[in-house]
Amino acid sequence: MTETGASEASPVLAVDGPGGAGKGTLCAAIAAAYGWHLLDSGAIYRLLGLKVRQTDTDIAKEADVAALARQLDIRFEPSSASGLVSTSLDGVDVSSVIRTETAGTDASLVAAMPSVRDALLQRQRDFRKSPGLVADGRDMGTVVFMDAQLKIFLTASVDERAQRRHKQLIQQGVDANLARLSAEIAERDRRDTERSSAPLKPATDAVMVDTSEMTIADVVGHVMQRMVAQGLA
Repeated sequence: MTETGASEASPVLAVDGPGGAGKGTLCAAIAAAYGWHLLDSGAIYRLLGLKVRQTDTDIAKEADVAALARQLDIRFEPSSASGLVSTSLDGVDVSSVIRTETAGTDASLVAAMPSVRDALLQRQRDFRKSPGLVADGRDMGTVVFMDAQLKIFLTASVDERAQRRHKQLIQQGVDANLARLSAEIAERDRRDTERSSAPLKPATDAVMVDTSEMTIADVVGHVMQRMVAQGLA
């Protein structure tokens, strides 16, 4: 399936990488700084997983899950102040609900279904509007926006990503086991990289950025410099 329509003239920054690498914070900061639209594709799959639970749909029935995918009512609002994204489903803010480990697991499960990915493909492409789009996900540069003007692949070690998630949960008052988080992240990486449909991998023309030893400010600054170099900012 190819991208069509007048929106093709709008520039795209495609940011891919595994969970916990810092994609969400980076993309929210960039979108807010430049007034670009934001697509959090990972959240779309989390929202679908939540919708599956809300409607008591059998997650093992791919056709039923794909039918839900075509009906999702979603909205993203980035904040430069907090570095977070407000995410709504059916007009209700579910930002915190979809950031649980359960939501992450559900997202990984539904994302592995080819018919679900097909159902959500055009929905994601419809976010491409002037003045530009920051697309956060796992296949933004390899499948959804293959013609993106700039592609970034963020990564970090499993241990570092587990530490970040553990710190986040503790700050939220949630009891968390670091070893279990590390194992869950590694398993999610395995599913994402080994799935038959749009596996997680960097695009051949992506800029690789390892955030393990970088601050948020360092990562944002680095990507902004890349955007300037590409004439996007």
